[in-house]
Parts: sequence; C-alpha cells; structure tokens
Amino acid sequence: MDLKGAAAIVTGSATGVGAATARMLAQKGCNVVINYSRSEKEARETRAACEEEGVETLLVRADVSSDPDCRRLADRTLERWGRIDALVNNAGTTKFAAAADLDALSAEDFQRIFSVNVVGPFQMIRAVTPAMKQAGHGAVVNISSLAGIMAIGSSVAYCASKAALNNMTLSLARALGPEIRVNAVCPGFIQSRWLRNGLGEEVYESLKRSQEETTPLRTAGTPEQMAEAAVWFIEGASIVTGETLLVDAGLHLGR
Repeated sequence: MDLKGAAAIVTGSATGVGAATARMLAQKGCNVVINYSRSEKEARETRAACEEEGVETLLVRADVSSDPDCRRLADRTLERWGRIDALVNNAGTTKFAAAADLDALSAEDFQRIFSVNVVGPFQMIRAVTPAMKQAGHGAVVNISSLAGIMAIGSSVAYCASKAALNNMTLSLARALGPEIRVNAVCPGFIQSRWLRNGLGEEVYESLKRSQEETTPLRTAGTPEQMAEAAVWFIEGASIVTGETLLVDAGLHLGR
C-alpha cells in the first residue's frame, strides 16, 4: 500500500507502541488519527510530532469499548479525508495480578479487560469496514501480545483477552477478504513506561536484563520495533492476511 496521502486510525496512540506507530506512519506520508482516552497531554505531543513530518492529523478522544465512540472515530476520519486505508487496534488495558492468585481478578476486571482488548477492536473493525470495502482495499493490524500465545503476561485475564484477539484476527481475515487484510502483531517484552509502572522498577529491570541475556537476539524490544512490524503489515504485506507475528527477540523459542 502506498502510504503517501493515505489515512490511518491508530487507537491508543498517545504513548508507547501506538505513538511510535503513528509517528512511523506520518514519516511515510500517511495522515493519522491520534486517539486517546485519558492521556491528552501525551496525545497532543504525538500529534505535534506527526505534523512535523508534514502530514495532517486528527486528535480524537474516544474509548474503544464504546461502540458510539468507535463509529465516531471512523466518521471523523471520513469527514476529514474521505477515506480510511488502515486501522491499528492498539488500545489495550490490563490489571497486573499473579496467575496463581485466583482472588486477584474479579468478574468486573475480566469484563473491562475484554471490553477494551477484544470488543474494542471488533467494534473498530466494524466501524471502518464499509469504507474499506467501498474503496476496495484496507489493512487492519491488531496489536496483540505473546501473552495470547504462551499465556505469560500481566494477568490471566490479559492473556485470555489476547488469545481471543488472535482468534478474532483469523476469523475476520477470512470474513473480510479480499478487500481487507487483517493481521496481528504479538509483542513480547516492550521497554515502556506502562510496563515499568505495572511491574514496579525492580521486577521490570530484572525482566529487561533477562531479555538481554537469554533471548536468541539478546535484546529487549522497543515501541519503535513493534511499530516497524505493524507498519510492514500495512505497507508491505500485500498478500498476507490472518497472520500473528511474534515480535519478541526469539523469547518463544526458549532458552
């Protein structure tokens, strides 16, 4: 896909992988919708960084667990540019809880995590599908996680939600072709404020060292490296759909 002059929605793009993806798309000439639910200051900074690349942006506050918000994101994009070429479902949430502590998660925790991590991407895909179908092309990238493959992550609910997202990626890749490609990026450890805050400084640094000392590629991933994979799915993977790409420095291979 030629990204110059295209239009992409990146949910949860104020910080982290979402922000890195929005900036990388902008560097390639793609107009970008910057979405946030709470982090307005960081979202405005991401928007400014994208506009420095010479592209147009939209800044839209929306919660992807709300279907009206998802439809509004799509409508605002079409009003501005008359097209939606790509969607990156990056918005996500979790609750950090040890898997063995079965009392650490409530039904409400599960419902909230699934509403953002699974229902949200579905609602966003549904919102953009008519425009992509009409245009005859479109690319969707779901930012999933290695947690959905190996069941290691911040909580049982988070792992289960990402497994569901991977399964939904396959279902919708079958259903929405040939016009729309649907793929998923499954990051492993990512150097990020979000993970550092959730794990705490000591655990975060220990895991980071483990990544750098034991994975085949001896590195701990960055948001920019995850964004590279997401943008490749949009720009370069012209006959790839229904793929879940593990981006984890080889962690899944074992030590």
